[in-house]
Amino acid sequence: MNIIVSTIDTVLNWGRANSIWPLTFATSCCGIEMMCASASNFDIARFGSEVFRPSPRQADLLICAGTITHKMAPVLLRLYEQMPEPKYVIAMGACTCGGGMFSGKDAYSVVNGIDKIIPVDIYLPMCPPRPEGLFDAILKLQKEINKESILTRKEFLDSHKLSLKEENGILVRKDYDELY
Repeated sequence: MNIIVSTIDTVLNWGRANSIWPLTFATSCCGIEMMCASASNFDIARFGSEVFRPSPRQADLLICAGTITHKMAPVLLRLYEQMPEPKYVIAMGACTCGGGMFSGKDAYSVVNGIDKIIPVDIYLPMCPPRPEGLFDAILKLQKEINKESILTRKEFLDSHKLSLKEENGILVRKDYDELY
């Protein structure tokens, strides 16, 4: 039984890892670097990710690039929920990972990390990250996808289920206090 499952895992993971279709979601300067990654100088097509999808229903990778405000957070959450399983998230840029230069008490309108809203698989915390950094994040994600197993799929899906609550008009994950 293990031989059959491991063979199926290998074939499925190879196909999924080498055909990741990202969703275009860029709100600021990191989006320019993400677009540059698909240009001829860098060519993201080498990693099987050349098809940037305009709809979340056709994508399996959300590359969140840029500053996320509290007003934009419900839109990001809706896009994440509309993506089919399995779905992955790369947080691209310092503002996306932790609020960047807008974090702290000075900027009340910026979410200090999208992991308060959706689960993140790979963090890319530069300002702005170069296309090579995005390629490295995609390669790391491909390695993680290749390690997945059909037998542990339910545990993975359960870990990505969201439980949100509203605090002072802001959506946050219920388990946020346990995470930090």
